[in-house]
Amino acid sequence: MLAVWGPRGCQRSGPNLLPPSPATRRRASAGRIGATAAVAGGRVPGVASLLRDLVRTLLTPSKRRRDDGSGRPASSSRPSRPADPRGADDEESPGRFGATATTEAHSVGAIHTSYNPDTDGDPDPGEIVWTWVPYEENDGRGKDRPVLIVAREPGGTLLAVQLTSKDHDGERDWVGVGTGRWDGEHRPSWVDISRVLRVHPDGMRREASALGRGQFDAVIDALSDRYGWR
Repeated sequence: MLAVWGPRGCQRSGPNLLPPSPATRRRASAGRIGATAAVAGGRVPGVASLLRDLVRTLLTPSKRRRDDGSGRPASSSRPSRPADPRGADDEESPGRFGATATTEAHSVGAIHTSYNPDTDGDPDPGEIVWTWVPYEENDGRGKDRPVLIVAREPGGTLLAVQLTSKDHDGERDWVGVGTGRWDGEHRPSWVDISRVLRVHPDGMRREASALGRGQFDAVIDALSDRYGWR
């Protein structure tokens, strides 16, 4: 059998199998190398297009992965966490929760007032402190506000009235007290005597601010006229 050695290897065509000559082997090797180079170089029709499609398919998922800035890929299917409606300042406001929460004093006992603001570490009548003041609806909402301490109760709690910078000049149940360090913008303030608050010593934030004696006496006179305090 005769054999013909070509690019596809040895093809038998006769009764005897003859080994290929060195020249035949070199031509066959060169043919295989040329065919491989043609495929790699994209000269074979359709191969380059197939390679581009394959690369595009492999890279497409990674293009959809977005970095949210935290180092983790963001996903559009991940549900977003709802924002907490309560601000950080409100959450940390003294007098909002628990046994030290500020409440509205619907009834009070005998009241003795004495103007005595002092930096002795304890809140005193005449001082203006900050605490959580609940809204009149009493639905859990409120705001961190400055309040004027007007009296100390026998049980250790304090009675106070809230301040506001909103203009209430000439209105009933509002007493003007002028300006002071409790307002960073030095706006005139008014005291609301229609609500008396009960404040716990541990439910407030002191800021070394006090009302003048004349303004304090004006507030006490208005409270005495309304509630019969002596």
